Amino acid sequence: MLIAQITDLHIQHGGKHAERIQAQAHLAACVHTLNALDPRPDLVAITGDLTEHGRPDEYETLKRLLEGLDIPFVMIPGNHDHPQTLRDCFPEHQYLQSDSPFVQYVLEDWPLRIIGLDTTIPRSGQGRLCPDRLAWLAETLAQAPDRPTLLIMHHPPFDTGIREMDKLGLIEGRDAFVQVIEPYRNIERILCGHLHRTIICRVGNTLASTCPGTAHQIALDLRHEATLSFNFEPPGYQLHWQGRHGLVSHHALIGEFPGPYPF
Repeated sequence: MLIAQITDLHIQHGGKHAERIQAQAHLAACVHTLNALDPRPDLVAITGDLTEHGRPDEYETLKRLLEGLDIPFVMIPGNHDHPQTLRDCFPEHQYLQSDSPFVQYVLEDWPLRIIGLDTTIPRSGQGRLCPDRLAWLAETLAQAPDRPTLLIMHHPPFDTGIREMDKLGLIEGRDAFVQVIEPYRNIERILCGHLHRTIICRVGNTLASTCPGTAHQIALDLRHEATLSFNFEPPGYQLHWQGRHGLVSHHALIGEFPGPYPF
């Protein structure tokens, strides 16, 4: 199975930095890049912050752009999203639809079992895994303890060293989350967004990783006194390939570059 991961699309209509960031153009370029891949991914996993303000008009623009994908896609909300508006705009995505206040689900139709976990707090940049969400995760993992499984969530369950972003990280429930997943050897990866960079860390008996944003990147600044900044390093995506030795991940860039040239 081949999965493309994209994240932090931040589609916005107006507001701070809208003209500078140009998130719509960046997402359109991303869709073009993914459609041109050979082999083409089986699935695109989008790990949150789909829009900037969670407004219906932003989700309508998001939907129009994502409908250009020639690949099935699944989504999980981020801290900039509005869960019910997301559900209303994508009624055909049945996995999103439930009476729960949390947008989380399990998909059984792929070689990898895919679990979407909601880490968001309404109107907050920080993340939370409350007892209800953790209980759901524990029950879901216990139902298939030997099947290769992929977790997707927005906030990464580890500190990154980018201090101002870590203040907006998974503040509540992180240790309990590790206790829930630690007994399992079948979790191939925890795919996260939020950091707008490729970062990898061991969590429990697996790896958790973040992905570059399509809209912009968080500046890599590990100084204690650093302020939070963004830049326009090349936007990227990740390809996660299920091989003989488990899930193998590739960092890739969105855009047109010279080559390839034979050696």
